[in-house]
Amino acid sequence: MSKIFVFVEGHGSELKKGSLELLNAAKQSGREVIAGLVGPGTKALAAKAGQNGAKTVFVCDDAGLGHYNPDTFTAAVSTMVKESGADVVLASSSVMARDLFPRVAARLDSGVASDCTVLELSASGVKVRKPLYSGKCTAEVEFVNSPVRFVLMRPNQLPVGAADAAATATVREFPLPAGSGKITCKEMVKGASNKTDLTEANAIVSGGRGMQNAENFKILDDLANTLGATVGASRAVADAGWVPHSMQVGQTGKTVAPSLYIAAGISGAIQHLAGMSGSKVIVAINKDPDAPIFQKSTYGIVGDLFEVIPKLTEEFKKALHK
Repeated sequence: MSKIFVFVEGHGSELKKGSLELLNAAKQSGREVIAGLVGPGTKALAAKAGQNGAKTVFVCDDAGLGHYNPDTFTAAVSTMVKESGADVVLASSSVMARDLFPRVAARLDSGVASDCTVLELSASGVKVRKPLYSGKCTAEVEFVNSPVRFVLMRPNQLPVGAADAAATATVREFPLPAGSGKITCKEMVKGASNKTDLTEANAIVSGGRGMQNAENFKILDDLANTLGATVGASRAVADAGWVPHSMQVGQTGKTVAPSLYIAAGISGAIQHLAGMSGSKVIVAINKDPDAPIFQKSTYGIVGDLFEVIPKLTEEFKKALHK
């Protein structure tokens, strides 16, 4: 039986939603599933990987992997993939994975398809599709002469299966690999927000230049807190310094596909649409009835966002009994 290796990422004591999606997809294929976890404290997540479909979990749990370092992570994951004997490797298309897996694939003389939105796994094959040209078309990717097929999937594209609390996995520990010494990570500064990352969020409230200034993002925070959503922004807003670039949605920011995307004061430039057009439901709020965002929206509200957003927040609070 051929094998599938799933690179699993965690957030605190839980597995990220994108990783759960991939574990479920691999399990449904009927192949043997091997999960890989890298970083300090990841051994504690091995049981959860087993409950979600992995038969074997490879773990490299070392304090020296506290910060992402391309040298050590590439060495660790390359070793794991080789040892697994898998011919398909799945990972979420996170910022780290997009940097890491081209390096791993190059070491293994294999090909990688990133930012995929469709994944079809069979007993021996894999088919993937990905958007091109800012989402104007979709391409089916074919792996030619690739011993291992690396696939990076956008989160929120696949269903999450039910965990089996009784399921267990064999855990195999790997030592910290020796790095090349060319790269040293001195410090990594993370944002203080406890909100779900944009790429994993089920609901997003984004603001554009129509917000007028940074202080006005408070009304989006209020709506997001009511919905349990994460706040995003357009590139113009991030470039203006109103919000950090980590909040940027779009072709040069983060690509998202939540169940609900509310766009407030965003005109809908093609670069922004490329990053959020995969959203299940898009609600656009703009006072310009000809704004391009309305062509992609499921629901459109033509009006002043400073009047519409507070009213939406109030109504959602009533509906959700908050």
